[in-house]
Amino acid sequence: MFTGIVEEVGKVTSIKETRGTRRLTVAASHLNKQLKKGDSISVSGVCLTAVGITAKSVSFDLAEETWTRTSFSRMHEGALVNLELPMRADGRFGGHIVQGHVDGTGEFLGLDRIPGAEDYWLRIRIPAELERYVIFKGSLSIEGISLTVAKIEGTDVTVAIIPHTVEMTNLRSLKAGDPVNLEVDMIAKYVEKMMKGDSENSRLTLEELVTQGF
Repeated sequence: MFTGIVEEVGKVTSIKETRGTRRLTVAASHLNKQLKKGDSISVSGVCLTAVGITAKSVSFDLAEETWTRTSFSRMHEGALVNLELPMRADGRFGGHIVQGHVDGTGEFLGLDRIPGAEDYWLRIRIPAELERYVIFKGSLSIEGISLTVAKIEGTDVTVAIIPHTVEMTNLRSLKAGDPVNLEVDMIAKYVEKMMKGDSENSRLTLEELVTQGF
C-alpha cells in the first residue's frame, strides 16, 4: 500500500523488449538503496516489482497488459517517473490509500499558473467510466500523486497544485495530450459494491454519503 506522497523522481534510462516483455530501467539515487530484489515500488502510480537493483538504478519487467493499460505507453528514454516505496507500518499517513492498481488513464490538458498566485491549476480529462468515483474535495491519485479535486466539469477535472509538488514530481515534464495514470479512491469502489445489494430506491450516491458524514 502507498500514500501518494512522491519520494523521488527517477529518469528512464532504457526500455528493452524481449518476447513481449519489456525491461524498464529507471535511474534513482535514493530509493534504490532501500530496495532488495522482489520488493514493490510505485512507479508513477503503478505497483511494480524490482527485479534488478544497482547503485544507481532499478529495473522492472512490464507485461504487455501493464504497458498498454497505463501511461507507460508514452514512455521513452529520458522520461521522468514518480517513485514511492510502500508505506511502513509505523509510518505517517500523509496522503490517502493508494494501491498502485491503475483504474484507467486520463488525458493531461495543462498545468497553468493561477493568476496572481504562485500555485497552479492541473487540468486533466478522465474516462467517463471513472467519473462517478470522483467528487469535489475527494482524493484522486494522478501519476501516483495523492491530490484533492478542486473542480469537476463533466469529465474535466481540475486540481490545485503547489510549487513544491511541481518541483518534486514529473508533472513539469508532461505535455498536453499525454496519458496519465489514475487511481480513484478505493473507498468509493467499496461503497458502490455495498450499495448494489440495496433496493433501487434506497441507494445513495457517493457524494450524498460524504455529505451525510459517511
